[in-house]
Amino acid sequence: MKQKNYYKNQARIHKALANESRLMIVDKLNEKESSVGELTEMIGLDQSTVSKHLSVLLSAGIVDYRKEKNVVYYKLLTPCIIDMFDCACKVLDK
Repeated sequence: MKQKNYYKNQARIHKALANESRLMIVDKLNEKESSVGELTEMIGLDQSTVSKHLSVLLSAGIVDYRKEKNVVYYKLLTPCIIDMFDCACKVLDK
């Protein structure tokens, strides 16, 4: 049997993904590394909201960032997380 921390960490990841906007951000970052400004344009939210969502995803270990001059670029750390999206769609199709 797996340790309790395993399930606790799984729940933390799922909680971070349990938001429509964060799912959209993860999907966009699966396509390409992006700045907050680019993500703001792509998903139609204001910059402060996108930054807050990115902070949640960063804390969960789903995304990471790098700085280039005055711009921060975010990337998806584990693209296999998209497999969870595909699995959820299969559940919805039943």
